Amino acid sequence: MEFSKYFDHTILKADASSEDVNKIVREAIQYNFASVCVNSARTKQVSSMLIDTDIDVCTVIGFPLGAMSTMAKKMETLTAIEDGATEIDMVINVGAIKDGDWDLVKEDIEEVKEVCRNNTTGQEAILKVIIETCLLTEEEKVLACEVSVEAGADFVKTSTGFSTGGATAEDVALMRKTVDAKTAALEKETGKTWPGVRVKASGGIRNYETAKAMIDAGADRLGTSATIAIVEEHNK
Repeated sequence: MEFSKYFDHTILKADASSEDVNKIVREAIQYNFASVCVNSARTKQVSSMLIDTDIDVCTVIGFPLGAMSTMAKKMETLTAIEDGATEIDMVINVGAIKDGDWDLVKEDIEEVKEVCRNNTTGQEAILKVIIETCLLTEEEKVLACEVSVEAGADFVKTSTGFSTGGATAEDVALMRKTVDAKTAALEKETGKTWPGVRVKASGGIRNYETAKAMIDAGADRLGTSATIAIVEEHNK
């Protein structure tokens, strides 16, 4: 895979202006990144600029806390898809994880996945579930990944980048191992082929060395605002 296609070129800061977002989109086109990742209010702006490119529009949902109601996440997801989003990065319900309410956690993901799958556009959007690793115990990380696989996630993602910590290679390796094992177990249990679940690392990835460590640990996608510096360092 072309190195640039590992990256979701990201701008999520609250004070990002329209021109800031336009600049990110122009950079994504120039460097041929996998997607541009923005808050939902910027989805239509980004999608209008990426027509006739192979660059996806990635919108964050329930961001950055994940503490919104499932209905709110569903409506935000639907609006984002109608505005042109082709990838949805939703924040898991971290509070429900801490309550041990795994049924609620799973239902939250399943409901958003249903909107990704069946919506007014007729196009299915990719769903990434942000588990916010810095707030979880190792056991919770494993269970969050397993529940995400069961609920139909296409990716599990480490972090929002807006909490107490970001991605680590150790967490990426744990997530990779967990989703692969869970997929294999579900295939054995059901006798059916289960879609492979990928891993996205995000939060604190600011140089090529860190990016490479994440990929080596099993990341299929990287989310960062330092994308250009990383790619240019790689290309030296």
